[in-house]
Amino acid sequence: MNKKIGKKKGRSWAGNWREICLTGGIFAVLFLGMIGYLGYFTATSEEEMINNSYNSRQEILLSRNYRGTILDCNGEILAQTVLDDDQNETRTYPFGKLFSHIVGYSTKGRMGVEALANYYLIHSNTSLRNKAANDVAGLKNPGDMVYTTLNLELQQVADSQLDIYKGAVVVTEVSTGKLLAMVSHPNFDPNKIGEIWDALVEDENSSILLNRATQGIYPPGSTFKIITALEYIRQNPENYQEYSFECTGSFVSGSSRIGCIHGTKHGNLDLERSFAKSCNSSFANIGMGLDRAKFADTLKSLLFDEPLPLTLTYNRSSTAVSEEMWAADMMQTSIGQGKTQITPIHLNMITSAIANNGILMKPYVIDRVENDEGSLVKAFQPSSYGQLLSQEEAGILKDLMTAVVENGTAANLSEREYTAAGKTGSAEYNENGDSHAWFTGFAPAENPEICVTIIVEGAGQGGDYAVPIARRIFDAYFNQKK
Repeated sequence: MNKKIGKKKGRSWAGNWREICLTGGIFAVLFLGMIGYLGYFTATSEEEMINNSYNSRQEILLSRNYRGTILDCNGEILAQTVLDDDQNETRTYPFGKLFSHIVGYSTKGRMGVEALANYYLIHSNTSLRNKAANDVAGLKNPGDMVYTTLNLELQQVADSQLDIYKGAVVVTEVSTGKLLAMVSHPNFDPNKIGEIWDALVEDENSSILLNRATQGIYPPGSTFKIITALEYIRQNPENYQEYSFECTGSFVSGSSRIGCIHGTKHGNLDLERSFAKSCNSSFANIGMGLDRAKFADTLKSLLFDEPLPLTLTYNRSSTAVSEEMWAADMMQTSIGQGKTQITPIHLNMITSAIANNGILMKPYVIDRVENDEGSLVKAFQPSSYGQLLSQEEAGILKDLMTAVVENGTAANLSEREYTAAGKTGSAEYNENGDSHAWFTGFAPAENPEICVTIIVEGAGQGGDYAVPIARRIFDAYFNQKK
């Protein structure tokens, strides 16, 4: 009896030892894996870690360095830290409200470039000689300088033309995705953010801090006809040029009716003329003939209800195309009304892709980082998101958008020293029929360089209010090149 018990105990001890070794080995592998992952994460995500508001290392860095300068593409100072005789620091914004949303602020949290470039602004790559001298003198080191892609003159023109209206303007370089200007109204003075912060936060109806260019959600109105036209071309590649419609001022399907603006009777239309004249009736007719499942796939590929390749804070655009849609909803969607919502930056990205032969370049606003002596710390390069539409499709849409300027609702852009292409929109947003004025387009039409997207809230028709703003921005851009 005792021998059996003894043997059983021996076997149990040996088995336990093997289990202990196996368990210990597993934990050792897991521990080494965790150490490896932490090392990799630290090496590849240092910027993200530093920018985390819970990371106390920010305070350590700011105890040694004062915040660096932000500049436009030509070296104009957009934000800087001013030191008085006692080395007290004041963050100042020389242009006041002009860059309020895109450059942002760095007190009461951070916004805009102040947030995006925080990692670089609080680090200092000044020379060891300077660091040693500053250390001896008990002085802080200057933070690195961040050069943006923003263009002061284009920003001034866009801001002054938007004037007293609420709305937004986005200006990008087609071939690179560089943000040349970004305006949102109403704006604020970042020099006074500490004074006005409590009032802004307590006012639930205030939208001053909202960057309408990236966070404003609007019905796209007739600018959405770019996408409806694209889908019609995709579903009718062999015969889209044969499209014909007789506009009598309205389109009726069952009990649902869509009318053209002011009841205009456009007469006999092909696809180009339907687009140039922005005929609601014709596009409602087009929409009713589309395969909705394929249309939904196209919208997803154009990043509706999807994340955007954008580092700025933004809201997603949305739409709702499905087989189960009522006829009335499909008709409204086809002309950019109903449940469809889009941000100005997203519309600009789609327009830029058309201008760039179907390729979307990721928008970016930080060009390079230099130390206080002008030595390069880091340069940012253009990056492609991918092909949103084929080169052939982009070419067809370019032609349609050129016709809008030459023979349609954006005629205010014709007969300039440059050619232009685009699409206007009048997006109704309430039961009274009040509308936002839209324009999105590019120039030169044949070899696009600059893309401009504008929304003027509550102004009316895009051709009357948004197109003149675009014209002055295009004028300023091409005058700079002379």
